[in-house]
Amino acid sequence: MTPDEMVVAAMEVAEEGMRNGELPIGAVVFEGDELVGRAFTRDSVGRLMHADLLAMRQVDERKRDAKAGGRPRAVLRLAVNLEPCLMCLGAAMSLGVKEIYYGLSSPGDGAAGIARSWEPGVGMGWYRAPEMHGGIRAEEVRGQFRRYCASAAEGPLKSWANTLANGT
Repeated sequence: MTPDEMVVAAMEVAEEGMRNGELPIGAVVFEGDELVGRAFTRDSVGRLMHADLLAMRQVDERKRDAKAGGRPRAVLRLAVNLEPCLMCLGAAMSLGVKEIYYGLSSPGDGAAGIARSWEPGVGMGWYRAPEMHGGIRAEEVRGQFRRYCASAAEGPLKSWANTLANGT
């Protein structure tokens, strides 16, 4: 599975979210070439639940089951149509995600810059930030946010989404 194909898969999950009245943010996790987690952001449940965090929780549950069975793990890769935030970067580090691919940068809250400059503390050499690669199909993702903003109700999430849709 190429990074481009992974981001396309995340965009498809984001489309599913939009059809359900949610923000257009989707995430997928691959173990090798096997899809092991997928989710879209949920804001209609009374609190914002991030797509990448939800997808990684699915993997974490599977990981615990696999650990009990002694199955070796392949490299974990995460793809999101929007740059992950600091919280989701931390979750990816804890889960052992090695690579993150994303479409559109999120200048207000994205964590790619933090990942690039992360230096693990003494004795924490096993705790590494994933390699992050962005800009994959960014204009198509921007289009997803434009379509969302065209029909979303006024409010803070729509205002935030407008900054992504308009590149401001």
